[in-house]
Amino acid sequence: MKKGIKISGTIFAAEGNVDHDEFIDKFIEFVEANGWEFGGGSKKIDEEGNDIKE
Repeated sequence: MKKGIKISGTIFAAEGNVDHDEFIDKFIEFVEANGWEFGGGSKKIDEEGNDIKE
């Protein structure tokens, strides 16, 4: 049986905004560079936790 880690949280930039696509690309690169896999999703939110629909 595989064991893993469930991540639940939010990423905000200290200044400006986090580009969603850029963040996901870097996150997946980090995960794969360590021989790991990621299954899940992501979405854009504002500082109040509301979904940003584009």
